[in-house]
Amino acid sequence: MTAVADTTEDPAAPEASEETGAGAPPPRRRGRGRLVPYWLLLPGVLWLLVFFVLPLVYQASTSVQTGSLEEGFEVTWHFATYWDALTEYGPQFLRSVLYAGSATVLCLLLGYPLAYLIAFRAGRWRNVVLVLVIAPFFTSFLIRTLAWKTILADSGPLVELLGTLHVLDVTSWLGMTDGDRVLATPLAVICGLTYNFLPFMILPLYTSLERIDGRLHEAAGDLYARPFTTFRKVTFPLSMPGVVSGTLLTFIPASGDYVNADLLGSTDTRMIGNVIQTQFLRVLDYPTAAALSFLLMAAILVVVTLYIRKSGTEDLV
Repeated sequence: MTAVADTTEDPAAPEASEETGAGAPPPRRRGRGRLVPYWLLLPGVLWLLVFFVLPLVYQASTSVQTGSLEEGFEVTWHFATYWDALTEYGPQFLRSVLYAGSATVLCLLLGYPLAYLIAFRAGRWRNVVLVLVIAPFFTSFLIRTLAWKTILADSGPLVELLGTLHVLDVTSWLGMTDGDRVLATPLAVICGLTYNFLPFMILPLYTSLERIDGRLHEAAGDLYARPFTTFRKVTFPLSMPGVVSGTLLTFIPASGDYVNADLLGSTDTRMIGNVIQTQFLRVLDYPTAAALSFLLMAAILVVVTLYIRKSGTEDLV
């Protein structure tokens, strides 16, 4: 007898044919395909190497050199430059931290209510207010700082108002002003730093506040929480990434700034940025200037690390 061929189809056969058919997705490419993300990262890595790492290496070698501009500098591993720079310019370091910290606190106190207003109360005027916040960026940093020389002039209306309200008596007692004079005092430098870096505080705060779900506020109200309790228990903790980001973006550039202290201050209000500029461009003591730069960077890294750990969040906006 002739055997009848089994025509029963294998259940797995259609799947096998579909997987190998024309409609099946192509197999994952290996080799060159995996290198595409690295090729995309290459321009950014090269940029960091050329414009960040190499200058740091050059400055590090400069900081341990000895010599003069006429005779030339050579690497002698003279690490005593760091200690000499720190002991000689310690007051400028402390002054920079004090001024930058004061400006950061003022920016937070002024910027948080405004960011809260933009995020929750501005409505259709939100974009207009945001444009006003970044409007100072439309002009030069130098021009904005020079404008404060007119605002804080001795015969200006602002100084006269502060004198009438006896505010200058308090600031003079605190050592922030010199009698009825505001220019060339610590208060003038801190005002300039606060004004110039306030947008760097407001924008991260606004971004963080805008992400908060409004239903959380409604839930707090349903639980009979008062507005201040809602702010303390809900709004402020959820906005901590913006607080951390804003304070860092304000404190770091403010601590190394030299324009405000140069234009609004005096020799008694010089910050470490002024010393570095003088050493680089006037005294031409490149090793001391490089050592001061690294000391400033190390101090900022320590302060930032401790601050992030203390704040309890590393989720920066």
